[in-house]
Amino acid sequence: MNYIKLTFLSACLITLVNCKETKKNADKAADTMETEMENMAEPEEMQEDKTLALSVTSKSDSNVKGEVTFKEENGEVMMKAEFSGLTEGDHAIHLHETADCSAHDGKSAGGHWNPTDKPHGKWGDEAGYHKGDIGNFVADADGNATVEFATEEWCIECDDDSKNIVGRAVIVHKGKDDFTSQPSGAAGARVACTPITK
Repeated sequence: MNYIKLTFLSACLITLVNCKETKKNADKAADTMETEMENMAEPEEMQEDKTLALSVTSKSDSNVKGEVTFKEENGEVMMKAEFSGLTEGDHAIHLHETADCSAHDGKSAGGHWNPTDKPHGKWGDEAGYHKGDIGNFVADADGNATVEFATEEWCIECDDDSKNIVGRAVIVHKGKDDFTSQPSGAAGARVACTPITK
């Protein structure tokens, strides 16, 4: 009789240990699956759509219209701008300090965006340039123009204030940038403004 009891108790003990081991393995598998699912979700979050499509506001009694799009991919920001209503010829385009296009002449956007406190100049110039010194473009006889620009020196809503373009403004000038006059290149009146906001 004692032998039967001992065998029964042994069987119960083995079953109990196996149940605990099975539960432990199931819990471990569940934790592993949860971690893997979180890791799978992270790249999608990291690759959130960083695209801004912005409308242009005419300034200084101009007829300029258009759109500016910024897109960030793989650490590079690409800008594409399309304008109409410009006078034929050269025009300067810059990023300015503040996303405020409320003033009739666009001056509410402040001066050029220059977070590194450099002199004004042509983009990439060893002597210095502003992070907002995009340069010049040409409008055709119908007043239309397309501007394309890309750089790793900008970002969209990142933590680096010397790169983050959100909170700035795109300004188009009546004339062209001479790349030497300080602090803005003597490009003339501001004929269009676009706040860079999300």
